[in-house]
Amino acid sequence: MLKPHAPPKYNKRGRLKGKYYRKELARLQAELVKLQYWIRHRGKRVVLVFEGRDAAGKGGTIKRLAEVLNPRYAHIVALSVPTERERTQWYFQRYVAHLPAAGEIAMFDRSWYNRAGVERVMGFCTDEEYESFLQNCPRFEKLLIRDGIILIKYWFSVSPEEQERRFQSRIESTVKRWKISPMDLESRARWVAYSRAKDTMFEYTDTKVSPWHVVPSDDKKKARLNVMQHLISQFDYRDVVPGPIELPPRPPTSGYVRTPVEEQTFVPDLYAPNGKKEWA
Repeated sequence: MLKPHAPPKYNKRGRLKGKYYRKELARLQAELVKLQYWIRHRGKRVVLVFEGRDAAGKGGTIKRLAEVLNPRYAHIVALSVPTERERTQWYFQRYVAHLPAAGEIAMFDRSWYNRAGVERVMGFCTDEEYESFLQNCPRFEKLLIRDGIILIKYWFSVSPEEQERRFQSRIESTVKRWKISPMDLESRARWVAYSRAKDTMFEYTDTKVSPWHVVPSDDKKKARLNVMQHLISQFDYRDVVPGPIELPPRPPTSGYVRTPVEEQTFVPDLYAPNGKKEWA
């Protein structure tokens, strides 16, 4: 496993300091790029499952993973409520459609485990459907792994106090308010029910073939770095990133004359220095 570039530094609240976090994040993201090139080179198929309570930090971690990867070969799967047609399908069917091909990474921001969590607690599935899921999920995952898919599952664990703080932050912030929904508020009221559902889910699906990796996430920055470190450590990869290329000289314009800028409609440049117009 990669070692941190330096011993961790914490603020007065016991959280990672921002400067340390940013430097370590950049280092690990560079390794993720190397890992993706290797996955492409070897034709590996990787599935990452991110589960946990609402506001546990799944989305932020996925964002930091994905922002440096080539989106053609690393995609986020965040499905909405199933349609009427999808409700009549084999339960795992709509998730299978998003599994990766060779050289790809699929990151599930919630997954087929919806049935063992929100659907169970909120009564969106029958007892028979729930019991069937618990029995069939380990078999489904074993099939994926036997077919060569690398499946890694993360469970983000957040305390009720920290979840409450994050919910309040979302309510107060205009740009974060979309992150909180009536379903989130309902989950807040059913904390114990979700805890029991999670315990049962782990009892059936935390297997040797496909184990859960628990991520304490009250400190979001630390959780993100820990997940990146763990993910990188799961692969015996090597650096196959192509070396830098040398840009050749631009060819001559061959008499091309650009259309006068006055004949084009530009976005108003409100941030130009001293009101100076700059044409691209």
